[in-house]
Amino acid sequence: MKPISFGPAMPRSNSGTERHPCFTKAAHHRYGRLHLPVAPACNVKCRYCVRKFDCVNESRPGVSSVILDAAQAMERVRAMVSRDEGRLSVIGVAGPGDPLANNETFVLLHMIRREYPDIIPCVSTNGLALPDRLGELLDAGLRHLTVTINSVKAETAAAIYSWVNYSGEVLRGVEAGRLMVENQWKGLRAATQAGMTVKVNSVLVPGVNDLELARVAARASALGAATMNIIPMIPQGDFAHIAPPDEELVADVRKSCGEFMPMMTHCRRCRADAVGLLGEDRDMETETLMSRIGQEYEEMVAM
Repeated sequence: MKPISFGPAMPRSNSGTERHPCFTKAAHHRYGRLHLPVAPACNVKCRYCVRKFDCVNESRPGVSSVILDAAQAMERVRAMVSRDEGRLSVIGVAGPGDPLANNETFVLLHMIRREYPDIIPCVSTNGLALPDRLGELLDAGLRHLTVTINSVKAETAAAIYSWVNYSGEVLRGVEAGRLMVENQWKGLRAATQAGMTVKVNSVLVPGVNDLELARVAARASALGAATMNIIPMIPQGDFAHIAPPDEELVADVRKSCGEFMPMMTHCRRCRADAVGLLGEDRDMETETLMSRIGQEYEEMVAM
């Protein structure tokens, strides 16, 4: 079995951002990331999202072959760290639901901080619960955060989100859109003020928010976000009837948004259980098994 290939290592610095493949383009050929699927619950229903846990042939957000608890996730971390030759730089929680809607996320972050303080922890969230749980993220040592923000207007958000569940109350329509927008921007401001490096993801939905994303970029930049990632919508779910944005539209939107902040252009729309280099993912189940077999063999030889 071929081991995960992360490429030659880059020198480390105190910030860690230059080792984060999702924040720094130069790092994505050299450093890998490990996404741990410990967050099955979601507090928002995005119209472009279809979540299938056991769909190994699909590479997109919201997909994972299994759901793990924190202890199982740490077993994977140890297996990957034992084989990566120092080039696994990021351990992230990106789903398959929303990390902030799952307490297991915070248990795992504290475990990672204690055992692997040199590895960068990272979380990707829809932002609904960010104002309420930012303090917990900071306590767990998180310094890199991705927030998906698709609009500045409540009406646009209402067209993108079917419903939101906030503190046990389910909201729909413009009321839901207004709460999403308020909490996303409030959370982004608080995160950057707390010293976090924040990336904004925006899903480009033609005819829905394509003309609004430059305003998202302008506001995100003003609030201190470091970079922005324009993600072309995948036609599925409630938006299955909408044609995906073509290359020209994506380029135009990135150009308009790029007037306000740097653009991430190497995104691979990772699964919630991705492992390895961006675009060169390997099967985590097999890799974990092979790592365990290798360790057992080394222990047997050493006896």
